[in-house]
This record gives sequence, structure tokens and C-alpha cells, in this order.
Amino acid sequence: KYYPPDFDPAKIPKLKLPKDRQYVVRLMAPFNMRCKTCGEYIYKGKKFNARKETVQNEVYLGLPIFRFYIKCTRCLAEITFKTDPENTDYTMEHGATRNFQAEKLLEEEEKRLQKEREEEELNNPMKVLENRTKDSKLEMEVLENLQELKELNQRQANVDFEAMLKQYKELEEEQRRKEQE
Repeated sequence: KYYPPDFDPAKIPKLKLPKDRQYVVRLMAPFNMRCKTCGEYIYKGKKFNARKETVQNEVYLGLPIFRFYIKCTRCLAEITFKTDPENTDYTMEHGATRNFQAEKLLEEEEKRLQKEREEEELNNPMKVLENRTKDSKLEMEVLENLQELKELNQRQANVDFEAMLKQYKELEEEQRRKEQE
């Protein structure tokens, strides 16, 4: 491109785009959901062309929150969900219901149990000792089980390398004979 010597980029007017501008993006469904209008199941990982916009007046620790609009694959009803950076997840807004997630419940249960254990340990120093011994016993059991499995695999996987090499040499000799014939 040619830029004349008197060109001044500061004189170019700025584009005045609206703050709630929507972009078309390609994304995958972040969780399993079911459309409220037709009952169609939309599984996690299904690809969609979605409209993305920044949610006005909602920020989490300086991170903008985005809203996505997708259409149901069967009835073309609009489904919206937005990002939830606080829980590193997405929240369903409308158009569908989020299906049950066993993994999320398991994680929450683990966190709750860990919190209870930490609170118990803060109040009772003997409990700290008991938990340490339980953990070390559990770790020893796991290591023993692992060792047993390794030994079992070694017993079952006896490979006779000598026989394999002998068989390979015999095959090579047969090929040479055939070539000579």
C-alpha cells in the first residue's frame, strides 16, 4: 500500500461499535442439556454456531462474563447460557435445563469432606495424628497392591526371547532358500 508523505493516522476517525455487539463464534456445548420446548437432548461437545456478547454490568475480578445464544437442533428454539468464572463453569439462563452431572456432585462432596477434616484437625491435635496414620496405612496398602499386580503381570508375561530369535532365524533361512531356488 502507498502512504503519502502527509498521511496522519491520528486523523482517521475511530469506529464507534456498540458495547453489546454480538459476534458469531463456533463453540461446543459445555454441558449436557435438554431443550424445554421439544425435549431434545443436546450433549456435551456438540458443535454450534453461536452468537457471543459481553454481559453488561457483570464482571468477576475484572474478567468479563460472556453470554452465548445457540439454537436447538430440532425445534430451533433459542438457548442461552453464560460463563461463570467464579466456579470455572457455565450457567444455564433459559431455553433448556442442565442435565444431572455426577462428576460435579462428587467434586463438591470431596471438597465438603476435606473441609470437615481440616476443621476437625484444627480443633483436635490427636485427630491429626490419627489421620496421618490412616493415610500412611492406606498408602502402604496401595503400594502393596501395586507390587502384587506387577508381580502377577511379570509371571503371566514370560516372553521367551531365545525362541523368538530362533524362529526369526529359521524364517530368514527359509526365505534365502526360496530365493536361491
